Amino acid sequence: MASEGSGECAVTPGTPADGVKADAAVEIIQREMTVFARRARASAGRMHPELSLVSYTLLGHLEEVGGCRATDLAEHYALDKSTVSRQVAALERAGLIDRRMDPEDHRVQVLHLTAAGTEILAQVTRSRRVAFRERLTDWSVEDLARFASYVQRYNGTATDNGTATDSDTAAEKPEASPPRD
Repeated sequence: MASEGSGECAVTPGTPADGVKADAAVEIIQREMTVFARRARASAGRMHPELSLVSYTLLGHLEEVGGCRATDLAEHYALDKSTVSRQVAALERAGLIDRRMDPEDHRVQVLHLTAAGTEILAQVTRSRRVAFRERLTDWSVEDLARFASYVQRYNGTATDNGTATDSDTAAEKPEASPPRD
């Protein structure tokens, strides 16, 4: 799973070198996650030129939760409200989301996918799945399950305490509008 040029690093619990091995492993993880984030951002434009990785992420969350407020998006991704506001405005201009009055609180506007947003999200999701399957075609089912579990565990740790580091959010930090890859 290590990329070209990165060495393998095994961490063996209970040995005096645990700290050094753990530090080396964390360095490799950080470097590889940065490479992953950069590749994800670059590939987003190839999958759909008008839909950045950030836009895709926000649309996916809106679909998953059935709509939410912009402040909910900011909180979920640990981003500044003004940053999310710019991204939401770009998605609205593109006709991918709309605002609807919350039936329970008419002072609140809830963001929802439009039909166009749903279709573009589905197209990009299909393209991304194909790309992932191609990259992972030689992986065993056990390796895929283990990797999926580790990624979920890592991401769960970042959201469990409500904080994310700069490197956690670097790939998903929205750009000024219009969205770019």
